[in-house]
Amino acid sequence: MDTTSDDLTRPLGAKRAGAAPRSAGLRRAIPVAGIVAACLVSAFLVYGFLLGDPQGGLPRERVDIAERPARPDAAPTAPASSDPVVTSLARQDATAIERASGVSVMRPPGTAAPEALIVRVPDDVSLSLAPAPDPRLVDRTRAGALPRIGQDGAKPLDVYARPATGLPDGAAPAGRVAIVVGGLGISAAGTRDAIARLPPAVTLAFAPYGQDLDGMAARARSDGHEIMLQVPMEPFDYPDSDPGPHTLTAAARPADNIEHLHWAMGRFPGYVGIVNYMGGKLTADEKALSPVLREIGARGLAFLDDGSSARSVATGFKGETPVRRADGVVDGIGRADAIDKALERLEAAARGGGVAIGTATALPLSLDRIERWAKGLEARGILLVPASTAFRSERRNALAR
Repeated sequence: MDTTSDDLTRPLGAKRAGAAPRSAGLRRAIPVAGIVAACLVSAFLVYGFLLGDPQGGLPRERVDIAERPARPDAAPTAPASSDPVVTSLARQDATAIERASGVSVMRPPGTAAPEALIVRVPDDVSLSLAPAPDPRLVDRTRAGALPRIGQDGAKPLDVYARPATGLPDGAAPAGRVAIVVGGLGISAAGTRDAIARLPPAVTLAFAPYGQDLDGMAARARSDGHEIMLQVPMEPFDYPDSDPGPHTLTAAARPADNIEHLHWAMGRFPGYVGIVNYMGGKLTADEKALSPVLREIGARGLAFLDDGSSARSVATGFKGETPVRRADGVVDGIGRADAIDKALERLEAAARGGGVAIGTATALPLSLDRIERWAKGLEARGILLVPASTAFRSERRNALAR
């Protein structure tokens, strides 16, 4: 007996006689399995194609979605707010809010708080001034970048002006008042205070002294304030009262005064006109003042006489430069009651037609009284306007004549 043919007695590792190698059988089985798998896949694809089933037999369900008609009695709902304060206010009427705040509102007999809470957004929020400097209006000189009239006829007085606005209800104003507050730029803290406290329609005048004039002037304009440049001019008691370096004097040659004027003009951009800083003696001298006013007009600017000197001859200038004299100095007497009366006189002058202009300095008391006075203007039908409005009115009147 051949022990190698017996599975029980064959030694481990010995091959049974006549047995085919296992690898050969495996090689024969692989093609068969591949053919079977290919047939199954083909059958599945044919099934999907014939039955139009792009999902390949996956479970699915069809649901018809129809637009639900709105109920006729349904009221629109406001979007929910994540702010708890806003949510609380939305659930209260005006009476509840007044009671919770502790504010007592006096109303005429027979009237009550409105049912709806009305919030009025002022027009100033979206108002912005044109960027400065405008490349069209820049004259590069040895004194710096000076304003000029553009080749297209554009003037700094018009381009850099604060846009005109009206009363919130669209009513015609009973009068218009412009306030020009000067002395800005010398004290950084005082300048920031004036910019923050005064209404944007108040025009701010910067002296040519101080640090970071470019930055402070740009900040004033970004907050909506139209700006002007104060130029130091000779007072009667000069040099005991000294406006500062580069003062324009009555005895100087016109070329020297123009050179000093250019120095001041190159200190910062974006102003619509010039205001005298002191200057009682110069503004009283027609021969000395006229070349200065001509140069101001030739550069597309206006000139405002601040009204501090009764002897000024500025408004008698025979030329094309827009010139106005202020109707009053608001804080000529530094008392609260005197400032309030000066502001009342401006209102009265404005009701006569045109634009009444008042000037003031950026003293804390002056800022306080102007801020208080401005809050009630619209209720009295008075519109606070920038100084450029007065010059535009004068130009229109001159053309009409």
